[in-house]
Amino acid sequence: MAFVDQAEIEVKAGKGGDGIVSFRHEKFVAMGGPFGGDGGHGGSIIFKVDEGLRTLMDFRYNRHFKAQPGGNGGTKGMTGASAEDRYIKVPQGTTVKDVETGEVLGDLLENGQELVVVKGGRGGRGNIHFATPANPAPELSENGEPGQIRKLKLELKVLADVGLVGFPSAGKSTLLSVVSNAKPKVAAYHFTTLSPNIGMVRLDDARDFVMADLPGLIEGASQGVGLGFQFLRHVERTRVVLHLVDMSGIEGNDPYTQYRKILDELGQYDETILNRPHIVVPTKMDMPDSEENLVKFRQEVAADSGLPVQPEIMPISALTREGVQPLMRLTADLLATAPVPESYRPVVEKVSNDKTYDFKPEQHNFTVEWSEETEEWVIGGAEIEKLFLMTNIQRDATIMRFGRQLRHMGVDDALRKAGAKDGDDVRINNSDFVFEFSD
Repeated sequence: MAFVDQAEIEVKAGKGGDGIVSFRHEKFVAMGGPFGGDGGHGGSIIFKVDEGLRTLMDFRYNRHFKAQPGGNGGTKGMTGASAEDRYIKVPQGTTVKDVETGEVLGDLLENGQELVVVKGGRGGRGNIHFATPANPAPELSENGEPGQIRKLKLELKVLADVGLVGFPSAGKSTLLSVVSNAKPKVAAYHFTTLSPNIGMVRLDDARDFVMADLPGLIEGASQGVGLGFQFLRHVERTRVVLHLVDMSGIEGNDPYTQYRKILDELGQYDETILNRPHIVVPTKMDMPDSEENLVKFRQEVAADSGLPVQPEIMPISALTREGVQPLMRLTADLLATAPVPESYRPVVEKVSNDKTYDFKPEQHNFTVEWSEETEEWVIGGAEIEKLFLMTNIQRDATIMRFGRQLRHMGVDDALRKAGAKDGDDVRINNSDFVFEFSD
């Protein structure tokens, strides 16, 4: 299966069911009164983590998700059926962002964790709720509240305890295939690995951890060169970094220069990565010039005063397995005390018992504009458009109520201030509903 770690989708929650206008008509019950029930709640869309998923492949071709609407209310005060919530499975490590606002809605890390991404609309009220001593038989009801609609960006960052970093062909895939049951592609050319591979490492002392072979870096990756952010994004989750450096010198590259370039790219992308526990792993020590290159490499690292800390250096040969098990044991030791990166921590809401009650004047955000094309006033805003959608325009009583709501919000005053005159047409934005302004 192809590895997909980014996707953009649109989710739409279900609309609430409509309330109805109904009256009680029963023998021997005089002046029965209103009896219209409420609509049911619309379904919400909920993301749920499934540990069996490893990719966002399911969202590549299916980009629109919709929940069911609630049922309409019934007579005898009966409430309409509420729609079931729609659950969508996502892999562990999925970050959910709102495309329009950039807000991070959630970081889904634990198996079974749930996140409500859009809420279903509440059901509209039936006329049983609008009875008053002044109006004991109201012909008023509400349409259901529209469900939320959002465009979401999903980013998958692999959940691995240990990340293998290094230039292409440094031996990352080979090491992973030796210490775990993973079967990454191994070949003698650059960028053999185009997506992260994950394997479970189990030691003889019953300790285990998850290791990820991450795609190779090149210089400029922090600015998007090569695999760029497709690689760097996945390093954010790792708690311990194994930095593999090719000691063979076959391609004429200086090991220390390669080592510093990788550190620079990591630091430019996220400085906190450099402060995590890491081990420098010289690889391909079975090659003829590797021992000589390692001596020089150790000297250059020891003389480098710009390093955050002097790293542990553990040379290995994945081909002969020399040094591999000591490296895995040291890695497990570091994991036992390694802190959890900030990007990995779930957000915990702080609840305070201290409450301050301040009077805040009610504010309504809306717009009033003159349309030269249609020669009419256009009023808009999320609150007004929601009120309109919940208004049953088939009944005069509910239209009159909508007009009172607009007046209470200050729309009439805003129209006068903008220059509206008696008899001007006024349109609700994004609708065909037009009414006449009366001063």
